[in-house]
Amino acid sequence: MQRSLLLPAIGLAAAVITSSAQQISNDANPLYRNPSIRMSTISVPSIPDAPFSATAVIENQQTMPDGLIVTSRNINLIGRDSRGRTHGEMRSRVPVNFQGTPPLSEVHIYDPETSVRTIYYPATHVASSQTVSPPRIASNLTDPHSPLVRIEDLGSSIIDNIDVRGTRRTVTIPAPHDGTSAAITVVDEYWYSPDLHVNLLLRHNDPRTGMQTVKLSDIKREEPAPEFFEIPDGYKIVDMTPPEEK
Repeated sequence: MQRSLLLPAIGLAAAVITSSAQQISNDANPLYRNPSIRMSTISVPSIPDAPFSATAVIENQQTMPDGLIVTSRNINLIGRDSRGRTHGEMRSRVPVNFQGTPPLSEVHIYDPETSVRTIYYPATHVASSQTVSPPRIASNLTDPHSPLVRIEDLGSSIIDNIDVRGTRRTVTIPAPHDGTSAAITVVDEYWYSPDLHVNLLLRHNDPRTGMQTVKLSDIKREEPAPEFFEIPDGYKIVDMTPPEEK
């Protein structure tokens, strides 16, 4: 049963659209991004002077061949401080009726001042750190003039007292010439906060993978605690930065 998905970049082939994704990139206007979902974690853009923390609920609904609808979700904490440091979690996927907090698998921290990305693993108390290149701004992968794409402005709304702007993007993947299957319509809906530079709500509907929804809740527009961006005590830190070429 496929759980990963790629919110389609306009004009990409179907094989690319369904390739494996790494995480949700939730950092910009959806018309100019190729965000992705792995049903486990969400990344936050490293932007200074826009602190916040939130709970990200990532839910997947898929209809099985026998008609049964299977629903699972991830519940993760995310955040960013005024320095642009970011925190994102990966927790175990659980049934929708699960009570409590899903087990924590790993935590991702990024510090733009040092360009160090750290991932620590509570199960092993090991943290890997690596100096990485600053995140690049994604190029515009969309072609709003493509006959296979329809983009709709859904107007303004408010989510958790935060102003958002809605966009719906409908992509038609043509049927193969050999007639083995029909055309597929994939619909993405984004509700983007210009103040926080994140999407507060995303919906992705693909008949091949089902409905995926990402919603931020319990949003606090204040400085998170410093330890939110630090490795807890007792961890072995392994530097994974490749050696410089001479």
